[in-house]
Amino acid sequence: MGGMAAPAEHRAQYRAGLAAPTSGAAPGHTQANLVVLPQDWAWDMLLFAQRNPQPVPVLEVTDPGSPETTLAPGADLRTDLPRYRVWRDGELVDEPTEVLDVWRDDLVAFLIGCSFSFETALLAAGVPVRNLEQGRIVSMYRTDRPCRPAGRLSGPLVVSMRPVPAALVPVAVQVTARMPQVHGAPVHVGAPEALGIADLGAPDYGDAVEARPGDVPVFWACGVTPQAAVLASRPPLAITHAPGHMFVTDVPDAVYRLP
Repeated sequence: MGGMAAPAEHRAQYRAGLAAPTSGAAPGHTQANLVVLPQDWAWDMLLFAQRNPQPVPVLEVTDPGSPETTLAPGADLRTDLPRYRVWRDGELVDEPTEVLDVWRDDLVAFLIGCSFSFETALLAAGVPVRNLEQGRIVSMYRTDRPCRPAGRLSGPLVVSMRPVPAALVPVAVQVTARMPQVHGAPVHVGAPEALGIADLGAPDYGDAVEARPGDVPVFWACGVTPQAAVLASRPPLAITHAPGHMFVTDVPDAVYRLP
């Protein structure tokens, strides 16, 4: 199955058990991070997202218990991601390929914009995407920047990093700034230590991605940020995507691109 397959074809493969990263899948279609919490935590997550819109840009919130989303009619959020993470009291207890047995009637799903959605736009603008070139999941790092707390949720900003040729950094900034619902413009360019990142070769999530001569590291807010908040805030149950294994929606990226 190539990247050019339709979103529904990718989801059918994931539902059948394919556990592959989604970077480059169904190019031109929006991908989403997933965070599922009990209904009594949903207000905290909504408030956390409202207070931290760059790392947590909400695209959709489901009704309690519903595994359906308007972003992909007919899809099932319990089965149609390639890999999930299940958290209990802040501890990672499983990384299954479906969560049918964990799902409850009081669970609310949040679908959050994903930077994979602007990789197609970067490529179209002539900006190389090194993680795609190298067949790797983008590098993601916990920073020393705290998010603004909300209710019981707090945690650090998580960023994704893409090496970009120095001369093309302004283009990368302009392209991604037009897509605020999938994290928008970078939060930092250059020195990783300014974000408290000690070693670019040792990401907290994803894979190490090699820079080419003349590249500089460019950091975007990342939708794994809510997972860091789950880890720090310890709700009794949470379900998330596994980093790099997103929900592929039917929505064209262009819908979230400003003119």
